[in-house]
Amino acid sequence: MPNYGAHAFVWIGEWNTDDGNHAITQAGKIGFDFIEIPLLKPDEFDAASHRAALDAAGIGATCSLVLPEDAHAPDAPEKARDFLYSALEQVEAVGSQYLGGCIAYSLGTLTGSPPTRQERETVVQMLTDVAAHAKKRGITLALEACNRYETYLYNSLGDTRETIIATGADNLKLHADTYHMNIEEEGFYDPLVKNADVLDYIHMSESHRGLVGSGTVNWGEVWRGLKDANFTGKLVLESFAAINPDLAAATCLWRPPNQGPQVLATEGLKFLKAGAVEHGLM
Repeated sequence: MPNYGAHAFVWIGEWNTDDGNHAITQAGKIGFDFIEIPLLKPDEFDAASHRAALDAAGIGATCSLVLPEDAHAPDAPEKARDFLYSALEQVEAVGSQYLGGCIAYSLGTLTGSPPTRQERETVVQMLTDVAAHAKKRGITLALEACNRYETYLYNSLGDTRETIIATGADNLKLHADTYHMNIEEEGFYDPLVKNADVLDYIHMSESHRGLVGSGTVNWGEVWRGLKDANFTGKLVLESFAAINPDLAAATCLWRPPNQGPQVLATEGLKFLKAGAVEHGLM
C-alpha cells in the first residue's frame, strides 16, 4: 500500500525553521503520512526543531535536494559527494530515512550537448560512494529524472534506471515525476511498468504545477501504470503554491498556481487517495 506525502512547497516558498515547521503542521492536519523537506541548504537546517515538529504532527519526512551549481556532479564530483554527505547527516538528524531529487546534477546547468559517457560514468562513481555512505545510516536514495529544459543529464526514466543499475546499490532507487514525464516520455504507462524494478518514489504533479487533475497529465495512464508496476512506494503531491527566487529561475515558474495552498493540499490528497482506491493500489 502506498504512503501519501506532500512537498513542502505546497505551502511555503522557502524552507527555514519557522516556515518549515508551519508546513509540517499543515501536512499533519490535512492527513498526509509524511512531508517532503527541500534540503537545499544543509548547513542552515534546524534538524532538532523540525524533528520535534514532525513528532508533534504525527507524521514522517522524506528529504529532497538539488545540487548547487558549483557541485554539478559531472564537473565537480568531489563537491557533489561532500554536499550529499552533509545532507545525509541532516536527513538522519531529522529522523528521515529517504533522500531523493536531483542528487546528481544542478538544475539549470546545461552544456548545449547531450550527456557524454564520461559524464554518466562520473555520476555512477560518485553515487556508488554516496549510496554506500547512506546505507550505513539506513538511508535510501532516489535519483530523479527531470525535463530537458532543466537538465541535460537525466530526462527519461529508462536513462536514469541505467545509472541506478550501474551503481549496484540496492538502496538507490528511481524517483519519477509526472510533470517531467509529461514532457519527456512517450506516454506514462510503459515507462512506469518498464522501470518498475527500481521505481520507489513518484511526484504526482500536474502539467502546470497547480491542482492535480486540472491539466493535461493523463492520470488514467499514470494510475494503470502504477498498478501494473505493483507500486508500493511513496505517492507525493508536488504542487507549487509559492516558490523561492532560486527555484523560479531553475524551473522557469513565472506565475502563481491556479489554486492556493489549502485547495492544492486538501483536494490534492483526495485526488491521490481516490485514484489509488479506484485503480487497486490500496
